[in-house]
Amino acid sequence: MRWRLRACLQFSRTCVRRHGLFGWPSTQEIAERAGISQPYLYRLFTNKQALFASVIHHVSELIATTLAAQVAHAAQPPRSPAEALHVARTAYTGLIEDRDILMFLMQANCAADEPLVGDAARSCYARQTELVRELLGNDEEAVCQWFGAGMLANVVTALGLPDIDEPWARTLSGR
Repeated sequence: MRWRLRACLQFSRTCVRRHGLFGWPSTQEIAERAGISQPYLYRLFTNKQALFASVIHHVSELIATTLAAQVAHAAQPPRSPAEALHVARTAYTGLIEDRDILMFLMQANCAADEPLVGDAARSCYARQTELVRELLGNDEEAVCQWFGAGMLANVVTALGLPDIDEPWARTLSGR
């Protein structure tokens, strides 16, 4: 049954990425794609906002697992916050190359006015902040740099700037 829940979350992530919270498919289509019945979907999630919030938690777990694993499995353990920051940035950049994850995160930020969605998005950022703080040796400035660089990486990736040969695009994408 767990694989069906995961399929539901992954399909929903893809749909939200393309259409946002209010433009994604019917719960019937989500249930069909996940291989479950619509009534069962409603037993799992009371409404689309609850499903959306669950997908945010799923993506948050994916981010945390990826960052922690990358740092733990680095060829050499990072010796400084700067090295840890580099390893974590590399992991995050690889993660957001999956456009479903990247665009879902952007849609989640945009839908934060919905109370359940906003709570889940804030929880995701809180978890990331604590993880990054731990990885970077409680260096508050490094944590802020992490999030600043991450937001820029989101924009660069979402807009496809590495493929645009114009001065402004080269500047933002670091080329």
